[in-house]
Amino acid sequence: MAQVKLHVELLRYTKDADEIVAMGGKMCYSASDIDTIAQGVATKDQSRYIERLMGMGHTSVIEHASFTFGIEGVSRALLAQITRHRIASFSVQSQRYVGQRRDEGTFNYIMPQRIAALGPEAQQRFNDQMAQIQSWYNEWVDALGNAGEQSNEDARFVMPNAAETKIMMTMNARELMHFFSLRCCNRAQWEIRELAWQMLEKCMEVAPRLFANAGPGCVRGACPEGKKSCGQAGQVCLRQAALRDKNNA
Repeated sequence: MAQVKLHVELLRYTKDADEIVAMGGKMCYSASDIDTIAQGVATKDQSRYIERLMGMGHTSVIEHASFTFGIEGVSRALLAQITRHRIASFSVQSQRYVGQRRDEGTFNYIMPQRIAALGPEAQQRFNDQMAQIQSWYNEWVDALGNAGEQSNEDARFVMPNAAETKIMMTMNARELMHFFSLRCCNRAQWEIRELAWQMLEKCMEVAPRLFANAGPGCVRGACPEGKKSCGQAGQVCLRQAALRDKNNA
């Protein structure tokens, strides 16, 4: 059995993101030269100015801050969802060059929460199914000559959505705000929702002012889902507030 769990690391990010964003804003509205603007931003707290920019809807300036994440322990089903966020850069572990043949055990995979909640018997059934798929994969690799990527590229067609993948992803802060608004929502699929919350927590640790109001739409006002609302906006807001307070302490 090779079940794996979600693991997220913030690999790189724009240092002093508040200052970069503030410089972008002031560049739009000031007649001063670049050096003067930079010096002014560096010597003064920019939190209120950033709040004002966000309140004005001037969010293009936050595109100057970017964040790169390393993500593992996620399924190929999640990969299909996250790559729909097109203003981002992705590097994904290849199932062609990274073969999944195992003589013992199975490939790494993710067990859905609802299946796990059914109890040990259901979990074992799922594990057995993954083992069966592993045997089919091995059969095809051998039938195709066990020739590395030349065999893997066709044998992988029997692999399930549950198979683990690893991703490196870079987004600018504006796209992250959009990502969090959709994927931190309770109506998002459970796997990408948990990924989004973990990413938000790591963003708040390094840029708490910039991401102070990030999260699903209900943390900023009425739920945008309307009649499809989960009805748990209060709990969601508490979770987001706990992250904000933790990193503003």
